[in-house]
Amino acid sequence: MRISLRSAVALAIAAASGATHAQDFTDQTLETVLITAKREDRVSKGATGLDLAIKDTPQSISVVTSEWMDDFGADEINDALRLATGINVEEWETNRTNYMSRGFEIKNTQIDGVGLPNDWGIVTGAMDSFGYEKIEVIRGANGLLTGVGNASGTINYVRKRPTNETQGLLSLSAGSFDERRIEADYSTPFTADGGWAGRIVVAAEDQDSWVRGLSNDRAFVYGVIDGQIGEKSTLTLGYSYQKANTDGNMWGALVLANSDGSQAEFGRSASTTQDWTFWDTENQTAFAEYTYELANDWDLKVTYNYRTYEDDSQLFFAFSNEGLDPETREGLVGWPGSWPTEDESHLVDSSVNGKLELFGREHELIVGASYATSERTQFTRPVAADDPAFAPLPAFPYGGNVVPEPAWGTVTVDSETNQRLKRLYGASRWSLTDKLATIIGFNWSEYHRDGFTSIPFDQTERELSPYAGVTYAIVDNVLAYASYSDIYQPQDQYDITDQFLDPSKGVNYEVGVKADWFEQRLLTTLAWFSAKQKDLATFAGLNEATGNYFYKGVDVDSDGVELEVAGRVNDNIDVILGFTSLNLDGADGENYDWVPRRTANLAITTRVPGLNAVALGINGRWQSDTSKIDEYTGVRVRQDSYATVNAFARWNATEQLSVRANLENLTDEKYITSLYQIGYYGPPRHYSVSLNYRF
Repeated sequence: MRISLRSAVALAIAAASGATHAQDFTDQTLETVLITAKREDRVSKGATGLDLAIKDTPQSISVVTSEWMDDFGADEINDALRLATGINVEEWETNRTNYMSRGFEIKNTQIDGVGLPNDWGIVTGAMDSFGYEKIEVIRGANGLLTGVGNASGTINYVRKRPTNETQGLLSLSAGSFDERRIEADYSTPFTADGGWAGRIVVAAEDQDSWVRGLSNDRAFVYGVIDGQIGEKSTLTLGYSYQKANTDGNMWGALVLANSDGSQAEFGRSASTTQDWTFWDTENQTAFAEYTYELANDWDLKVTYNYRTYEDDSQLFFAFSNEGLDPETREGLVGWPGSWPTEDESHLVDSSVNGKLELFGREHELIVGASYATSERTQFTRPVAADDPAFAPLPAFPYGGNVVPEPAWGTVTVDSETNQRLKRLYGASRWSLTDKLATIIGFNWSEYHRDGFTSIPFDQTERELSPYAGVTYAIVDNVLAYASYSDIYQPQDQYDITDQFLDPSKGVNYEVGVKADWFEQRLLTTLAWFSAKQKDLATFAGLNEATGNYFYKGVDVDSDGVELEVAGRVNDNIDVILGFTSLNLDGADGENYDWVPRRTANLAITTRVPGLNAVALGINGRWQSDTSKIDEYTGVRVRQDSYATVNAFARWNATEQLSVRANLENLTDEKYITSLYQIGYYGPPRHYSVSLNYRF
């Protein structure tokens, strides 16, 4: 059943938020718990688990707030993460995306600082961002809080929580490609003393595309309540649901290789899909969080997270072993497929954290344990080998009606994967002097998976990983830091015998300087990082016997520098400025040529002096040139360096009513979305207009 915007309007309740982009990086901690009937700002402690200011954390952390997302119209996670320093959003398919940092895929995800099970790297479908207060990106290895991890980083999604005062927002948007969107956010206390409160967030969107035949609709709802139980306990309960439907999606993407070794070029609307294709997804999450205030500044916290994912699809893949004929544009062959999926995950995490006095100084400590399970079943609807959908295709670009829908067979189970992750962890911050502090931590994990694909598998791995960091306050506003972390990442790729590769292991180092300016409103971070990874899964070829890709483990080293400036320059200007320069070395280094070695991002918002009702903003992202050898034809496909620029203007007509206009890809740059798996062309210049009412 398709989602109607009209039906979503009935759920819309409005509310207001007076927050600004500015952040105090000294006072802001990565988590402040609810205590004794007082509801405080909640943010994640996703880097170490300790209540540390971002400045005092010995890793690079970027924060994308809901205000940045609202201003630049970042309604989905992909757009929000494009605002973060050092993140590459690799949309290699219309429905699948990978996030990259420091040259590698980000496979670790947190919700409110709690690590989720392995194998959440690929994001299927567009995930709405409206339910999050902010998104933190912790760059570098972070196994301390997630149990597993590589040298890329961790994305921590911080949910919206109830507020102390009644407030609300209602927003209506329309734009290019027949975009229509509605948002509603309402929060209110339930009791006179504010001890209990609730919040509901609703969003619905319907949009066509610049890509031929592609359309999407999405509905999202999130509700949360929290409050006091007695004088020392608090309880939070929440639930979210998203249903996203896509018609006319691509499976795989464009073939940009010609048979003569040259690179093919098409219009931005080019698509390999057929009209009968679809890919629909459904995500549900639920969580419970209980905290208890122990004696002497110690707290007990227990959380439970539940998540289910289901999808259904009819897909069509177009490929070529020789490349397209540059004259006739023929050479593609069709391949239909359908693999519905069901995935269910559970995670329980308990921890005790607090402060202790020793040798006349105050120190911090957290110890905890977690247990996570997930069950994934993938089905298939087989198609007979002589079905016309497997035949050679007409000259490309072709229409969406050139291949009849195949005769789908009976649904059968294709594969099953059961995962289990047990963890014990601890971290401590020791204040050695007024200027010098150390952070020491450990993570012990037992990772198990069993099931079957083409063959049965049953694996169990155990690993003990240390973490160490040190910070030194050079002067009041300047801090130097260094950190070390082990790398341990189970891998989901198969070798030529269809066996899972061994986990990738290694070490990660980071050294940097952080400084805050303008009364702690602006934070600058300059970091050097280095990672040595062994047995990292790298594409090795196509198994002609099975038709499946296979991989091998190679040693890959990465190092580079990152700069970020984030915060408020003055009363009128907020800024995010980032730059990353990266080196990648390994036995098969050319397999990583598709990773841009240099990226830069900039976002500025300003309130016009003398016209306080008007706000303007601009953001842009640049990446260096990349290339990739097409895995079927052996032809190298190239993407020149390019930049995209977006802008917005907002007019606050009254204290409650505002109008915002957004313009994206201002220069109408033509580019390929990703060379990770050879993507498609990004959107041309497009716009949206939003009407927002707050009360």
